[in-house]
Amino acid sequence: MKFVLLYLTAIICLVKSETISTNDGNPKGNTWAVLIAGTKDWENYRHQADICHSYHILIENGVKPEHIIVMMYDDIAFNKQNMYPGKVFNEPRGKDVYNGIKIDYSESFVTSEIFLNVLKGNKSGNAGKGSGRVLESGELDYVFVFYVAHGDHEILTMPEGFILHKNELFDTFKVMSENKMYKSMLFYLESCKSGSMFVDLNPEWNSKFIILIKKFNIF
Repeated sequence: MKFVLLYLTAIICLVKSETISTNDGNPKGNTWAVLIAGTKDWENYRHQADICHSYHILIENGVKPEHIIVMMYDDIAFNKQNMYPGKVFNEPRGKDVYNGIKIDYSESFVTSEIFLNVLKGNKSGNAGKGSGRVLESGELDYVFVFYVAHGDHEILTMPEGFILHKNELFDTFKVMSENKMYKSMLFYLESCKSGSMFVDLNPEWNSKFIILIKKFNIF
């Protein structure tokens, strides 16, 4: 995870420098982020801890809280097995990364349908569910997606409802591309067989994508 966060920090700093350096009167882009833990239960502690840590990395690098959408089951901080009630740590002797995090979708609202609606900017689809917030990014903006979960060939886990299939993700990418929802997008996926989720990615999307996958058995 340390490698990922160093990489994320570098990407965010790059985005900041690129947007800040726009001094020719043209509109500047913003950075948006979607952070999701696709699991629940105590044995998957690290997934939600990583999401919490990523949230703070983004905030520390100038991303606005209103541009960050967080999805996690939220059953770790006050879990009966937690020796430090109300706190979550992502490294030994580290700081409490649960403190200050704003969660938009928790428990039964962490599903593939709601996640895909977030990416597509489908407000009506998520009305009355969690915060209801979705991406409102445009063609000048930068989008970061961090998805940490378990996976298998062309599928990812979700704590509630159905799993997420590659085809559903591709359909969503198509909508995002057609609606010009990003200038470029960084999608970081941490799961088993993560590479299988991006096989045959449309070259048109790929030209604006940065895909970062992390697992030994990526296919």
